[in-house]
Amino acid sequence: MLNLNIDSEHSDLTSSLNNEEIIWKVLILDSKSTSIISSVLRVNDLLRCGVTMHTLINSSRSPLPDVPAIYFVEPTKENIDKITQDIKEDKYLNFYINFTSTLSRDLLEDLAKSIALTGKSSNVLQVYDQYLNYIVTEPKLFSLEVPQVYSKFNNAKTTEDEINQLADVVVDGLFNSVITMGNIPIIRTQSGGASQLIAEKLDQRLRDYVISTKFSNSQDYSQRFVLILLDRDIDLAAMFAHSWIYQCLVADVFKLERNTITIESEENGKKTKKQYDLDPKDFFWNSNAQLPFPDAVDNADTELKNYKEKAAELTKPQQNFDDLDGKKDDTLQNTVNQLPELTARKQIIDMHMNVLLSLLNELKAKGLDSFFEIEQSLSDPKSRSRFLEVLNSDGNVHNLEDKLRTFIVLYLATDLPQDFVNEVELRFAKHEDFDISPLRFVKRLKDTLRMKNSTILNSYTRGSSNSNQQTNSSALFSSLSSKLYNLADGKIQEGVGSLISGLKRLLPEKKNMPITNIVQTIMDPNDSTEESLKITDDYLYFDPKVIRGSHSRQPKRQTYLESVVFVVGGGNYLEYQNLQEWAVSKTSQGNNKSVVYGSNEIFSPSDFLKEIASIGN
Repeated sequence: MLNLNIDSEHSDLTSSLNNEEIIWKVLILDSKSTSIISSVLRVNDLLRCGVTMHTLINSSRSPLPDVPAIYFVEPTKENIDKITQDIKEDKYLNFYINFTSTLSRDLLEDLAKSIALTGKSSNVLQVYDQYLNYIVTEPKLFSLEVPQVYSKFNNAKTTEDEINQLADVVVDGLFNSVITMGNIPIIRTQSGGASQLIAEKLDQRLRDYVISTKFSNSQDYSQRFVLILLDRDIDLAAMFAHSWIYQCLVADVFKLERNTITIESEENGKKTKKQYDLDPKDFFWNSNAQLPFPDAVDNADTELKNYKEKAAELTKPQQNFDDLDGKKDDTLQNTVNQLPELTARKQIIDMHMNVLLSLLNELKAKGLDSFFEIEQSLSDPKSRSRFLEVLNSDGNVHNLEDKLRTFIVLYLATDLPQDFVNEVELRFAKHEDFDISPLRFVKRLKDTLRMKNSTILNSYTRGSSNSNQQTNSSALFSSLSSKLYNLADGKIQEGVGSLISGLKRLLPEKKNMPITNIVQTIMDPNDSTEESLKITDDYLYFDPKVIRGSHSRQPKRQTYLESVVFVVGGGNYLEYQNLQEWAVSKTSQGNNKSVVYGSNEIFSPSDFLKEIASIGN
């Protein structure tokens, strides 16, 4: 699109101009398309594509009659009217019109008629449906940024029309992502929930697309991916759990949105906000986001040492140029060529050092190690007494939300004695300003799920730490503090040693979460238990390529290489990382698997608490 819809599938927009002649142009966006682009490209990337200016369609824009304009906007009547007015006023030289999703027949006719009336239709060179109505932050992670799906689907006051309208919005985003992937999937879904409604609507939409485009009717399953639609209640506890995977921690403790980390803090009585951009070529994030926090600290320290050694090597004076055998100029040129890359690398290291330091300070201030430990040993009855100790004795009012989250995980994953529940609720009640309405909803939900005999109960119990992992990582933890000690932004406070010693027990056992077990069973049935197979055999099966006759039938147990897992009601980074870990482990065994994870919205635990608070009230 940025190259005027020239086929550039294999080009890299973030590194070069791909040897193509630059055509300078203006990019016109609306709020939705801005979020689509901003998650993957920065201003410098747009400049490399010849975009000298980008602006919002509703803003006051000065005419640039000698410059072509690319429009990338939602297909709405308001946007079409704005585009038509720009054409009428000759605001730009030529017009390349791109819509985020499919332009309806009525709006297409409206656009054609309006442009024809201007008498300047020759200035419109392209009109494209781009099928990009979703947000991608990583190659295997996407969001539709459709809010309040879970709360609306679970609110008894939501009308049937509202449910259908919301489902249509979700289906549109899913349809766009499927078309972008270039193949028609097999659809598997739970029955009886919102995911079934969305699966049925998406199946119909895709079958209409197959008919209208005469899409290949090949039945080669090895070339088709499976789209697995799940309801959020499949594992609600995952939305509240504490994790210390680097990416999960950043999203939990700070704000991670559209590849930007926002850290809010208070300095000298004033609130400050720092933002760090995660570039798609951020080498440290790409290799450490999925690792435990201490591993990331260790790797940051290693990267910093490597940088210092490389910088010293490049900048050391040459004692005797005669020893270079006439290669003086080559040596200097090599140094000049490497310095910009080395400087950029140092900036990335510094950024992550600052983020890691801020994370460590938050871990200590909120005592998050206690919550990690409790959630790692849910099956141990001692976890209850440990939770009460933390609730009663730490006196920290800054982590009330973390305490509520851990209690919700305990409540969902185990059958707690009523006197224990009563005591915890009394403790929370002492903090009058703290909202525990999410807990009221969770209690009602568990009662409902128990009546349905749902597999969610007792499915989230995590194993305790693996002793071998503890032994192998003891040296890592003992040096964690010193590696972050002398950073530019300040020093770690005294007493961090107790935190580190507590963290030693928290290396999680590598264990599949419920959603990963489901995905494994559907993608790789030969490596699954009969109990798991019985559950997924009951999942509905849709094949949008079957145009005639019944399109929903009892599924055949089939192996898939690729899947898209979409959770209706909200996703989280913890499930995403668990799925990727499983896929990597299968690939390392020679059984290549690829899993893309998506949802209507990727939540932080704090934001999801707010989502369900409205239902609890």
